[in-house]
Amino acid sequence: MAFRENLKSELEFKNMKVKELSEKTGISRRTIDQYLSAAAKMPSAENAVKIAQALGVSVEYLVTGKPSAVSDADIAREIQLFQKYRPLIAKMETLPKNAQECLDFFVDKMGE
Repeated sequence: MAFRENLKSELEFKNMKVKELSEKTGISRRTIDQYLSAAAKMPSAENAVKIAQALGVSVEYLVTGKPSAVSDADIAREIQLFQKYRPLIAKMETLPKNAQECLDFFVDKMGE
């Protein structure tokens, strides 16, 4: 399925009108109509992101029709965890290899 068909399908599924999508995204109705027309103009990356966010789907889904292997929520959580533990990771990286291995072993045992 192409972007046009996936967009049509999502609009129907969400019971959303083009006017509502236009209001949520700030993209003109005329432009969205062009994405839905038989001539099917492809949106810019920026507009594809806005549309995907307004519909609650990934850009990948709109383009391919397949759900994203990793959700935006998963990515956001990974980023949050990395930011939280970045100082600890930096300290661990300065330790000698045998100390890193001991720490890894200790953390594994704590999780049991």
